[in-house]
Amino acid sequence: MSSEKDDRRSAGALEAAVMAALWTADAALTPAEVQAELGSGLARTTVTTILSRLHEKGTLERQRQGRGYAYRPIQDPHGLTALRMHGELDRDSDRETVLARFVAQLDPDDEQVLRRILDEGP
Repeated sequence: MSSEKDDRRSAGALEAAVMAALWTADAALTPAEVQAELGSGLARTTVTTILSRLHEKGTLERQRQGRGYAYRPIQDPHGLTALRMHGELDRDSDRETVLARFVAQLDPDDEQVLRRILDEGP
């Protein structure tokens, strides 16, 4: 028997679902539109809270729409991953060591891609 808490998705899973809905949209979405896209039975207030938190994290931009806001991602999925990597790098005071250890842990294929990008540009 599972409890109600066990049936809930984690905050990270909810954020990922909201981001996926926004990335597939052609325009900024309101909380009600995101809720409809998710079709998961989430309360609109829960969706609004998730959108507000993502905006506070710098992941989404928002624009006034009526009495509320419509939200759109600042980056595509790859750009968001890159921003997160930069955020992690910025948290450590010894960037050189972090970068050296990151590169040392790359598999050979990823190392070749990184070398090509650094030599030729993205």
